[in-house]
Amino acid sequence: MESAEILEHLVAFPTVSRDSNLALIEYVRGFLAQRGIPARLYPDATAPKANLYARIGPAERAGVLLSGHTDVVPVQGQAWSTDPFRLTERGGRLYARGAADMKGFIACALRAAERAAARPLREPLELAFSYDEEVGCVGVRSLIADMQHWERRPRLCIVGEPTRLATAIAHKGKTSLRAVCRGRAAHSSIPDRGINAIYLASAFIGKVRERQEELVRFGPRDPGYEDPHTTLHVGTILGGSALNVVPAHCELELEVRNLPAQEPGLLVGALRADAAAVAAASARPAEASIALEITHEYPALETPHDAPVVELVAALTGHREPIKVGFGSEAGLYSSCVGVPSVVCGPGSIDQAHRADEFIEADQLRRCDAMLDALLERLS
Repeated sequence: MESAEILEHLVAFPTVSRDSNLALIEYVRGFLAQRGIPARLYPDATAPKANLYARIGPAERAGVLLSGHTDVVPVQGQAWSTDPFRLTERGGRLYARGAADMKGFIACALRAAERAAARPLREPLELAFSYDEEVGCVGVRSLIADMQHWERRPRLCIVGEPTRLATAIAHKGKTSLRAVCRGRAAHSSIPDRGINAIYLASAFIGKVRERQEELVRFGPRDPGYEDPHTTLHVGTILGGSALNVVPAHCELELEVRNLPAQEPGLLVGALRADAAAVAAASARPAEASIALEITHEYPALETPHDAPVVELVAALTGHREPIKVGFGSEAGLYSSCVGVPSVVCGPGSIDQAHRADEFIEADQLRRCDAMLDALLERLS
């Protein structure tokens, strides 16, 4: 099958992170089984989701792993001009949710698997398709935990996030946090008898912005990134129950996206100190509090320019200049947790990810197919 045809099947499964991915996983397992390729599933213990791993080629050799996530972001609130879960071709572009991020790469990987099964391989081609990457690289961890015990881990890994087939050797890490601000309720006509949790949150947000300014001015810098410094960002805030009640509870979500050179734990510790200082400065410090908890995190990626995986992918694609990307991926986990040298390289543009009318150019699929065909030649 050709990649576009496989992609048409993949995007028809609405694998939004909050929902199951099992129908897609069963399609992939069936696709592989029809070609004599066994697959191993890693089910989620609490939800109807699973990772899939497959190997084509000799078991006694370490192979090249192609890794991709099966989940996509929601389409609610977006003005799509096409059905987001039906592949639509228009002007050389293939529109659908996940077309670029990143079912296009998975389609190319499955096409490569079909061709790998029909030829003798000297080194194996390996596949890993995960769930819940979009909510913090959560799902792949069960596969990686098992991989820690393997006698032969992959020799290297290509994570096919959309980079227009440029070789990304580094990306930032991410730490997601929730700040729970607690005060004391009171009637709004006598606000001094209460502790306004929204005010606590507001003061803490001010501290977050101060930390961001410090990072811009004094923190590590890497001009290889569009934002050359570590960033802090507050994304959501929720508090209060009624206008005439001093709110006793407020929550906000924030994130750290750290350069590889910046230790995120130290920054989280500084934010916890800021939270404690804000609570202590309130009118009733014994009753005010801001608790900061980590909800998700994944490490940064930094692969040396001269690593074999970088040289290999550059040779396969013809893109000799490596890049660094601000978005995260599972590559940092493969690299840091199991020591598998990794890069990010896939078809399509990250500019299309998470937006209405997401698309991938048909030419990008063809170029990715050519890259993986060249990889099969090297593995044969």
